[in-house]
Amino acid sequence: MAAKLLIIQGKVQGVWYRATARKMAEELGLTGYVRNLPDGAVEAFVQGREDQLMEFEAWCKMGPPLAQVSQVSVATVPEDPGYGDFSILR
Repeated sequence: MAAKLLIIQGKVQGVWYRATARKMAEELGLTGYVRNLPDGAVEAFVQGREDQLMEFEAWCKMGPPLAQVSQVSVATVPEDPGYGDFSILR
């Protein structure tokens, strides 16, 4: 198991990014959260197997059809056993 924190920048708010990120994370079996940031970016904390994380990261670089992702920053972070599912934070 591993965990990553991703910051996704570009046109990523108001384009169903969080909802589709949750769907992708759930399909991959990841836990964590996704939320909008005040600066217009989206933050995602995900944990799971390394191959699952790599697939999620690749999806984040594209996003849903209406998104225009300009940059994805990725950091390896400590796991948090408090997440048993994947949720959208508001």
